[in-house]
Amino acid sequence: MTMEKSDKHKILFVCMGNICRSPSAEGVLLNKVKTESMDKAFIIDSCGTHGYHEGQGPDSRSIEVALDRGIDIRHQIARKIEIKDFEFFDLILPMDNNNLEFLINISDPIYHHKILLFLEFSQQSDYIEVPDPYYGGDNGFELVLDLLDGAAEGLLNHLVNN
Repeated sequence: MTMEKSDKHKILFVCMGNICRSPSAEGVLLNKVKTESMDKAFIIDSCGTHGYHEGQGPDSRSIEVALDRGIDIRHQIARKIEIKDFEFFDLILPMDNNNLEFLINISDPIYHHKILLFLEFSQQSDYIEVPDPYYGGDNGFELVLDLLDGAAEGLLNHLVNN
């Protein structure tokens, strides 16, 4: 990742461990921009607030649910947020309030305007946060993908219209 200026939309998705929600969000948005032939206009990445799973791939259940929808996230590798991410990315989109608070606490206030809950972009859901499916059943992963899909659609509409 270079720190040079670009006219690309730079989006970073964040959850706690970077093996379920944020890599799925990265995959969903990347799939949408590729489908719309807009992938050259985006830099999309994901990370975790904690390094529990650094160097690992996404959870197998996240991979399976994504593949069922034609989204391949198998190549992703978990990483922990870095201070330079706050300068580089245009939008930093945590999945829940705990991760939002963590990001606000570790970042310089000049970057706080970039940090928004991802589901703020959804117009299809009453959910405020993307629930963590890690300790739940398989349908939790399906719900996560549904929520991420709606928010990704709203985010793209927001970026195209603003």
